[in-house]
Parts: sequence; C-alpha cells; structure tokens
Amino acid sequence: MIPPAATGTTIDHQTFTITFERTFVAPPEDVFDAWTQPAHLTRWWDPTGTPLASCRVDLRPGGAFEFVNQAHSPPFAGTYRVIERPARLEFDALGAAGTVSLTARDGATHMRVTIRCASAEHLAQFLQHGVDVGTAKTLDNLVAHLRAARAA
Repeated sequence: MIPPAATGTTIDHQTFTITFERTFVAPPEDVFDAWTQPAHLTRWWDPTGTPLASCRVDLRPGGAFEFVNQAHSPPFAGTYRVIERPARLEFDALGAAGTVSLTARDGATHMRVTIRCASAEHLAQFLQHGVDVGTAKTLDNLVAHLRAARAA
C-alpha cells in the first residue's frame, strides 16, 4: 500500500533547482484540479494554512495566475507555459520556472514539483527567503486538502 503522502525535498546547487515529491492516494485528475481550480487553490495554497484572500487563474498557455494571501507576503503571480491535463503544468513565477508533473502509479499519483532558478544567486535568494520550507508546507496542505476531499 502506498502511503497517502510520501515526501521529499532536494536542493541541487549545480542546476539551481529545488525539487519536491509527494505521493497521493488520489487520481491525477483530482491532483491536477487542485492545482488549477480557484475553489481548491484557495483552500490549500498558503503555507500558513489560511485560505487565500483571492485567487485568479487563466488556465491556458500564456494565461496568468495570481494567488493573494491574507497580507503576510506579496502575491504569488505568474504565467502558464504548458498545460497538459492531468499530467503536467509548467509556469514562470518570481523569475523561476516551475513544473508540476503528475504520474499515475499503482492506484496513486506521484507528484514532482520543480523550481528552476536562473542562477546560483537566485537559488540562494529563494533559500534565504524560505521558499523551500514554505513550498514544502504548502504541499503538505495539498496533501491534507486531498485527503479531506476523499474522506467527504
């Protein structure tokens, strides 16, 4: 049996990449929807666990997104580059390239999230600001959100 949330975070200083992994007992479509629908994103995106104040998603290549929290940090905003439901999202935000890859595996979904920074200095800034820790907490919120949705 696959655990509801296998976790891992890797920081690669040579490729300026932070990688997060989770495994969910949920189909890829449910995980993809949680990443792309404001009704879901509003509930899990903020690392503090507080619902977002607002969430805007234009889900198309070149479409913008903006997630606004309860005023404790700047909005998270960017542009989608690739949308392949239910397997892949690619986007640009905060000067970095992000990828969400979803793979069905033994009745579960394996998720890999990568953040590719532009340089060693950019990665160092992200780490200094706690992007690695904050993103890990945010993904833990996604785990809880999907677990609650399955239990309902």
